[in-house]
Amino acid sequence: MDLHPIESKLIKGLKALGGKGTASEVAEAGGIEKIQAERFGYSLSEKGFVKLNKEVADSLKLTKLGEKYLKKGLPERQILNSLKTGLKSSKELAEELNIDENAIAACIGIFKKNAWAEVRKGDKSLVFEISELGKTLLEEGEFGSLTNLSSLEPRQTDELRRRGIVEKDETTTYVLELLKEPKTGSFKSIESITPEILKTKGWKGKNIRGYDINAKTQPYFGGALHPHTLATEKIRRTFLELGFEEMRGNYVESTFWNFDALFQPQDHPSRGLADTFYLKKPEKSKLPDKKYVDAVKRAHETGTQGSSGWQYDWKRSLSEKPVLRTHTTAVSARWLTKLKPPAKVFCIGRVFRNETVDYKHLPEFTQIDGIVIDENASFRDLLGYLKEFFTRLGFDKIRFRPAYFPYTEMSTEIEVYLKDKKEWIELGGSGLFRPEVTEPLGINV
Repeated sequence: MDLHPIESKLIKGLKALGGKGTASEVAEAGGIEKIQAERFGYSLSEKGFVKLNKEVADSLKLTKLGEKYLKKGLPERQILNSLKTGLKSSKELAEELNIDENAIAACIGIFKKNAWAEVRKGDKSLVFEISELGKTLLEEGEFGSLTNLSSLEPRQTDELRRRGIVEKDETTTYVLELLKEPKTGSFKSIESITPEILKTKGWKGKNIRGYDINAKTQPYFGGALHPHTLATEKIRRTFLELGFEEMRGNYVESTFWNFDALFQPQDHPSRGLADTFYLKKPEKSKLPDKKYVDAVKRAHETGTQGSSGWQYDWKRSLSEKPVLRTHTTAVSARWLTKLKPPAKVFCIGRVFRNETVDYKHLPEFTQIDGIVIDENASFRDLLGYLKEFFTRLGFDKIRFRPAYFPYTEMSTEIEVYLKDKKEWIELGGSGLFRPEVTEPLGINV
């Protein structure tokens, strides 16, 4: 069996150690990295040449607070050292030792419990006085030191952990043991093909190290598409399969296209700050050709053929205000000026609303919009498209409920049944565009 060059060095290191050693020891003896000794130790164990044991041991390590006390010692040691010169208040100790008063307060119980110092009330703060036992303790050089954590008793360890000075640390060590040595011939293969070997044909008559394509390797978890991206692409693909073409628009839109062109009156509640994000900059949006503006104005004020409109004074200044689009129907409104029947178009894009966050509402979300323009299109066709669309998305139970929207008549809401929630949830609104929407924008079907 052929060996990798690092496997050869690892076995060489093991032999130098007498056949057994930790990954660190083998790495040093074989002239390789520790991680290589662990990784290739595993591959050699799979081949039966090496035994690899994983040993896990609990140890202690200093927290950030513990590292702060590493040089000067624990607060109780620092305080006792300071008290050798006489009585001191907690405020004096805090200023002198640059120790937080909370840390000093934590030492009070330690001093009383072990009789290392006397603590009593002073005029303005607590007063500390070292005891004879405390003075004797200071003569023991290791008291309050954090340099040798392994020598701490269990009760000391528990106390230091409670105070956030030390924490448990898990140490993993890999031990390798040589079970059998590969045949000498395994070390004489050509390890890699170089340009020089190819030019000189140095590979002829030589043994080239083989590769085991079935060898076990570390699992690899590659990147993956986000669920939102997967859902978006599935929706896009479904629309395309149904014969639709995609349309796109801007996030920042004028209230003309977002509301007015859709026959939504300028005093409608949804146009308020409680529902819509208005922009400070730019202050105004550019409106389309005058013929569309005048036609939309007339639709609002006096209506179109067979309609009386909303009967109010439409204001251009309100129509020029920029907003973050609240629905992709704003894109549909723009495209109505460009389309000629028959046509089928759709849009997928981000929209923005001042919503309260819960499992089915966000202030920023993705919405889809689709339009079918045809002389013979009917409400029955609309329901057929919707049922087919949501069935292809994987929903088994679909129902329609009557609804009202300012820009469609007849209107319906689509609901699907969520098995996990055991409830019906609304997934969209739909309807036939009113003449007050289509006629001002040049669509007469």
